[in-house]
Amino acid sequence: MNRKIIVLDTTLRDGEQVPGAKLNMQQKIETAQQLRRLNVDIIEAGFPASSEGDFRAVQEIAKSVGDSVSITALARAVKSDIDAVYESIKLAQDPLIHIVLGTSNIHVEKKFSRSKEAVLQMGVDAVKYAKTLLPHVQYSTEDASRSDFEYLWKTIEAVVKAGATMINVPDTVGYAVPEEFGELIRRIHERLKNLDDRVILSVHCHNDLGLATANTLSAIKNGAEKIECTINGLGERAGNASLEEVVMALKVRENYYQCHTHVQTKELLRTSRLVSHLTGLDVQVNKAITGENAFAHSSGIHQDGLLKDKQVYEIMSPEEVGADSMELILTARSGRHAFKNTVEKLGFDTGDEMDFEQLFEEFLQLADAKKEVYDHDVFYLVTNHRAVDGHSKQLYELVSFQVITNDVYPTAIVELKRGSETLKGSAVGDGPIDALYSVIRSLAGLDVQLEDYKINSLSRGKEAVGRVNIRIQYEGKVYSGRAMDTDIIKASALAFLNGINAVLLEQAIP
Repeated sequence: MNRKIIVLDTTLRDGEQVPGAKLNMQQKIETAQQLRRLNVDIIEAGFPASSEGDFRAVQEIAKSVGDSVSITALARAVKSDIDAVYESIKLAQDPLIHIVLGTSNIHVEKKFSRSKEAVLQMGVDAVKYAKTLLPHVQYSTEDASRSDFEYLWKTIEAVVKAGATMINVPDTVGYAVPEEFGELIRRIHERLKNLDDRVILSVHCHNDLGLATANTLSAIKNGAEKIECTINGLGERAGNASLEEVVMALKVRENYYQCHTHVQTKELLRTSRLVSHLTGLDVQVNKAITGENAFAHSSGIHQDGLLKDKQVYEIMSPEEVGADSMELILTARSGRHAFKNTVEKLGFDTGDEMDFEQLFEEFLQLADAKKEVYDHDVFYLVTNHRAVDGHSKQLYELVSFQVITNDVYPTAIVELKRGSETLKGSAVGDGPIDALYSVIRSLAGLDVQLEDYKINSLSRGKEAVGRVNIRIQYEGKVYSGRAMDTDIIKASALAFLNGINAVLLEQAIP
């Protein structure tokens, strides 16, 4: 029997917990819309009790895509958290409350400082309350892989009787190994089906030992019906099980696992690129499925074999994951139709006519500067265009700049605009970028520290678009800024400004 595996994507909750990967509301909605195109079954949109900003983002995601995909959000086993989840997701067509509470000895004794019976009762009470709000409730037994089995099962049995419709078994700290984790899931699956065969068994694996994908697949082989993953394997510490790896493993080895998902695999690559750009976290070149070298062959022996038959060295085609080799090169004379076709091919919505016209004007400016525009260029043009939400009057814009570099006094002169206010200044530094960032920091009046600076080329030709990623620290928090331009100095200035604007966006939330 070929089972359908439910796929929950938690990029917007667990994935966003990576330091410096915080997204603003518009970026979260853009990601959620792409996850809908990817056709995941459930989107975990955030942790609404953590902040007003996260609450509003979850709420907007529920409004934006909740008509066609199930929406959930995380709650601790307390009434106020559960209320926050309910209020933020209730407008979705198929909302799900997700409650998490630890079951391992170290969590019970050190984190909660309560007895096992008291913690178990907390979980039961939380599920009973959540069931008064919504019919679907998932209960996660945090740190399950390090828990005493009989106490773990006692907890699962109690919360199922209290009304939980999904049981999630997390390997929270990435401690498990595939054989051990598979056996744990087999034992729970056997008992759970005898208890109530309507309850769905789920897993959530972390990658601390590099085993998240293997543990997830082992769990599926042993009865798990639902998996929790993130795009590009993002997540706390070493990350989570990579959605693209698990999904393609099930597709390529379907005869072995006898399972399938409803994920549109041709959307995997553009989803990976979107998340990479919005978070500023690059995908390693040899990353399975979505890395730049995932389908590259340099060995002469490999190339010879491929020319004779692709199956000699390829177990899946690049087209299956959306790595289409056909590319339409655009110029300033390509026109709206060709540009719109490329934007839609990359997976973006072009329904808003006014927004599309603004985007087309930006494309013409880029085409004039670059002459030939490739898919990479269009992808980053669109994501950059949609990167800022409705707080534009509070944000800084770059009006003009001049940088003079030498080995004595590298100098930068900058003019910024914030609403109706214009600010001008100059500064010297250790080099051109240091001078540039010094004057921007001074004009913005924020004591931000540059943590990381990275630049790379996004496309071909001498007018190639350069992308700059920076990370800044402000009052102990890390923020990301990203920008692209054919002028790498300008891209550097814009990236730094975008990092500062990220600080202002967070402060703007009441």
